[in-house]
Amino acid sequence: MAVSELGDRTDNAASAGGSAPHGEERPVILEARDIRRSYRMGDTVVHALDGVSFQVRQGDYWAIMGQSGSGKSTLLNLLGCLDRPTEGAYLLGGDDVAQLDDDDLAEIRGQRLGFIFQSFNLILQLTVLENIEVPLFYQGIPAREARERAQRYAELVGLGGRTHHRPLELSGGQQQRVAIARALVNEPLVILADEATGNLDSATGREILGLLDQLHLQGRTIIMVTHDPNIANRAEWVLRLKDGKIDRIEPGGKHPEGVRTPERH
Repeated sequence: MAVSELGDRTDNAASAGGSAPHGEERPVILEARDIRRSYRMGDTVVHALDGVSFQVRQGDYWAIMGQSGSGKSTLLNLLGCLDRPTEGAYLLGGDDVAQLDDDDLAEIRGQRLGFIFQSFNLILQLTVLENIEVPLFYQGIPAREARERAQRYAELVGLGGRTHHRPLELSGGQQQRVAIARALVNEPLVILADEATGNLDSATGREILGLLDQLHLQGRTIIMVTHDPNIANRAEWVLRLKDGKIDRIEPGGKHPEGVRTPERH
């Protein structure tokens, strides 16, 4: 089934975001329903995820924490449509994407998700603008529109004066800003950040976290995987994994007053 047949996509989700007025519920844009992911290693079956369920609303800021082997990476891969659950449903923008084939998953990734990686994952031969344009190229966006959007997001992350530089001509913090602009340029439903400050010094890491804070205030939906409780405390909700299960969901430092902690179901 083609992705275009899955239903109406929430267009321009980032620009249409923003916090709902007090007391008004924002729409659920991501939902995991009893997700399980198992791997066979010889005669042993490893349950990397074992019945994970939670909802993310438009404009939420989540942090996912857990010790090594808790299932963080597996969950991030599933949320990022890089893998499929063995059992359960994963709804993104209202559509169950858990059983899509590789081509449809790739289209979903390009349309609805933005990724920020610890190691930046920039193409060294390309300029700042060209790196930001990469997701738009795969979506077939006309060159002129792609260039204008890339320029706009380069300016948004403070790199308007360095658009023709290549990654090795930039600092680590500047490279991560390019990666953030690349994650935003397709106007995704959700931004997924995997240890986004892990390769940066403390001062630069704080700058990048400050930028993510600003994006959240603009209404972007962010899910961040981190091992650092101080970083997790910048989120509204903290989901803690243990042995492939949700150990608990608790308010973060930006927990909105008067909002009940999401229930596991």
